[in-house]
Amino acid sequence: MAELKVEDIRAMSPDQMDEAVLNLKKERFNLRFQRATGQLENTSRLREARRDIARIKTIAAQKRDGKK
Repeated sequence: MAELKVEDIRAMSPDQMDEAVLNLKKERFNLRFQRATGQLENTSRLREARRDIARIKTIAAQKRDGKK
């Protein structure tokens, strides 16, 4: 999964954002297991997934508060 762009996230509905966060958390869990067992090839994906989760949560909070 490629890094999510802000425009794409803003176009999502709240339900889509929740689903995306859930999928990213599952992916992050699997990546951590791969790292622990020495099978992780793309180590930067862990960081990207963590930041994507934060990005989605930030935009969701902004939408809830009525900004943009």
